[in-house]
Parts: sequence; C-alpha cells; structure tokens
Amino acid sequence: MSLRLTSAALAVAALSLSGCAQMDTNALLQSGAAAAQAATLTDADVQQLSVQSCQQQDAKATIAPASSTYAKRLNNVMKGLPTSVNGAKLSFKVYQAKDVNAWAMANGCVRVYSGLMDMMSDDEVRAVLGHEIGHVALGHSKKAAQVAYSVAAARGAVGAVGSSTITALSKSQLADLGEQLINAQFSQKQESQADDYSFDLLKSKGYNPQALVTSFQKLAQLSGGSSSIMSSHPASADRAKHIQDRINSGK
Repeated sequence: MSLRLTSAALAVAALSLSGCAQMDTNALLQSGAAAAQAATLTDADVQQLSVQSCQQQDAKATIAPASSTYAKRLNNVMKGLPTSVNGAKLSFKVYQAKDVNAWAMANGCVRVYSGLMDMMSDDEVRAVLGHEIGHVALGHSKKAAQVAYSVAAARGAVGAVGSSTITALSKSQLADLGEQLINAQFSQKQESQADDYSFDLLKSKGYNPQALVTSFQKLAQLSGGSSSIMSSHPASADRAKHIQDRINSGK
C-alpha cells in the first residue's frame, strides 16, 4: 500500500523525463529497448531485484532490535499470519522512523514503521500487514518491480535486463529503485484486492476484521478525510466503508 503521504507519481514522472532533451535518437531507441526488456523481468529477476533493494533499504534504516518493544509487538502481531506466499518466505522488521508507513516487496520483505505502530493497535497493525502481504500474494509487488525497472531503463539509469545486470546494480541505483518500490502506486483495483485479501486472511485466522476498518479510519483522520496524494488510490474512508459493508453482510 505504501502509506507514506508522498507524491510518488510525480517523482516517477520527473525521473522518466529528466535528461530527455539531451538524448540523441540512437540513445532513445536503446533506452526504449531496455524498457521493453525490463517489462519482461522474470520471476527470478524480480526476486533478485527485490532482495537487493530490500537489503539496501535495511542498510540505511534504523531497525528495531529484537529486545525493543516494537520488535516484541511485531512478533506478537505476526502470530497467525502466513510465513510465506507464492514460495517467498516472509520477513518482517520494524523501521524506527516517524513515518506512518508500511510496505512489502515481491521477495517477501515486509517492513512497518514505528510511526504507524505508535498510532495503531496490534490488531490494526496486523490488518495493515495483511494488506501488504496481499500485494505480494496477488502479484502486485512483482508488477511494481517491473514498472520501476522500466522507468529506470527508459532514462538510462540501468542497463537491459539480465541477472548479471541486476547483480551489478550500484548502491545508488538500488536506493533509487528501492524508493520507487516503497512508493509504488497501485491501482484502485489492486488496493481494493489487497484490502479484501487482508479481510479474508483475518477472518480465516480468527481475527476481527473490524481492525481493518478502524485502521483506515485513522488514516482518513490523518489525511483530513481525503484520499492520499496518489489520487488513483481509493480514499481511506471509502475503503473503511467497503470493509464495513463486508462485515455487515457476513461475506
């Protein structure tokens, strides 16, 4: 979902357009070819890119130690959640930062920020993480990785797709790609699908899906009741209503 209130869409657009005036025709064709290849990233390529991007994000973050209250809370929250999806083992960690944010990558790397944990109950954090797991399970995170690499290839920031190319990505390239993955702009349909995934997961594990409603309500208050800056996302209040309707209908 990437809950951070930033304009990722504008950032990606700026990145894809920067330097276009300096490109000659041959370079433009080459970057176009690289972008086309990036869109066909294999599952193995996506996994490798996600692993490296997650490692780079972890390296620059302050991760809550196992002895911390945040880590202990997360261990409790994780009880009953899947340990793997689509063959990818899920790995949960807390970033000690004030951002109200959580995200997941295609390799099962799931991160939640202490800022989000501070404003939500354990049940609500679990509901949010269920949503993030949904993006992985439903293939949304894989698509986000393909798009991120395509944007980078189109502006010549990375080379054509290949395991050797991905392995050779520099720290700055991985940091750039990682930021794009963290701020991935999912469609309304994808967000709704991930919401429903979390709802179904919570019910199947015996947890109260009402926590998904209240987590959205808190986000709605945080954003003044409006949709996030990424305008294609459904507003938090609308998402809360959709889940409440499901609870009321018993479906």
